[in-house]
Amino acid sequence: MGNKREKIIPKVLTKEEKKAFSKELLTLAVPLALQNLLNALVGASDALMLGRLNQASISAVSLANQVSFVMSLFSGAVIGAIGVLIAQYFGKGDTKNAKRFMAMSLRYTLGISLVFFALAMFVPESVMRLFTPDEELIKIGAGYLRIVSFSYLFSGIAQCYLMMMKISGRVRMSLMISVITVVVDMTADFFLIYGVGKWDGLGANGCAYSTVAVEAIAMVICIAESLKKDHIHPDRESLRFFSKDFEKDIWHVIPGMLASSLAWGLSITMHAFILGHLGSDATAANSVTGVAQQLIQGMTHGLAAGGGIMLGKLLGQDRFEEAKAYGLRFFRVSLLCGLFNMALLAIVGPLVYFFYVLELKAKQYLIWMLLYSMLYMFAYSYNTIFTVGVFPAGGDSRYDAISVFIATWCVAIPLALLGTFVFHWPVMLIYVVMCADEIVKVPFIRLRFNTDIWVKNLTREGIE
Repeated sequence: MGNKREKIIPKVLTKEEKKAFSKELLTLAVPLALQNLLNALVGASDALMLGRLNQASISAVSLANQVSFVMSLFSGAVIGAIGVLIAQYFGKGDTKNAKRFMAMSLRYTLGISLVFFALAMFVPESVMRLFTPDEELIKIGAGYLRIVSFSYLFSGIAQCYLMMMKISGRVRMSLMISVITVVVDMTADFFLIYGVGKWDGLGANGCAYSTVAVEAIAMVICIAESLKKDHIHPDRESLRFFSKDFEKDIWHVIPGMLASSLAWGLSITMHAFILGHLGSDATAANSVTGVAQQLIQGMTHGLAAGGGIMLGKLLGQDRFEEAKAYGLRFFRVSLLCGLFNMALLAIVGPLVYFFYVLELKAKQYLIWMLLYSMLYMFAYSYNTIFTVGVFPAGGDSRYDAISVFIATWCVAIPLALLGTFVFHWPVMLIYVVMCADEIVKVPFIRLRFNTDIWVKNLTREGIE
């Protein structure tokens, strides 16, 4: 495994190399951004449909979906960590070991899925009581969880295959799968929630059934696509393969990614907990704000994922000076992305405001949450491209965990908890404090970049 290099001097890119950078980034980022948008629509379609039903259903499903969200933190960290290694091996042309790492990702994610399936299937009421004391919300959410739990078994497997598609350059196919799933999900949601003709709708449970169907379809398509000629997919050798060295490599990257994923993700769950104790109006407004944010975060995550793949391939070939030069260009990219997301939120915000059926107080909260989210989304875009894309490409996943721990868990969350349960601050003051962590982190990104800790080759030679 490569050692850390000191004082990497970035290569001076020519005009042609800058064009090549932009072309490669857009080739990766645009399909990935569209895929993220479509994935957000799959997740948001439940809320969009329920938003026309009643406020209790949207609140209950929003809280219940914290289970799948927490599961995605664990599986996402594992898939992300292994994806870093696969990108570097793929960059140096070692598809045999890339395939082995993919098989390892399947084993890990299936184990994670089984744990969360058991929680949602067998103790859903207890899970719902972690988020709200409201008996109506608990009843609706528990019924939803029992059904949707089956989707957990399919989603982790599908994500492993989608990760391999992105790294191997088949982003158009992964985008097509997302198109299929969003069409199926929104169509199924409409009929299952509201019903058709003499068939009564199932309400919140209809969302659960459609989610199960969508995840099953995505998994089947992913597996079928991977079996085509010249595509990378697990085989008997890779599924049976075990290497202590490879396990060490994975666990060199996973802890940092898992820590940052959990620290950030559990803070979102803590947001739901805090707002759940501030009433249904605050919970509903936050749910709608979350939908608006998810719909515009696609470009950020597309750029981060594309950047991580580009840099991972360079680092796997020991092209450190070129990787450093690419990293510098991402500062301009992140600023432009932040401004773009602010403008997009200004468009999406009024649309979601008029679409949802909310009580007057909830709509008042929603206006202020959307306005504050413009500043939040700028900071989020700037930070995420580096902490999710650039830094982890070379195995530096610890920085994100440290920054989230300090900004979120040592500052934002404690203040929000005190404001909620001790000082009884106004709802919007609590929301502003709770979401200030991304803004606090902005000045420290450049300092971490300049240390070159992230400039590493993580691959091994001669592993059999």
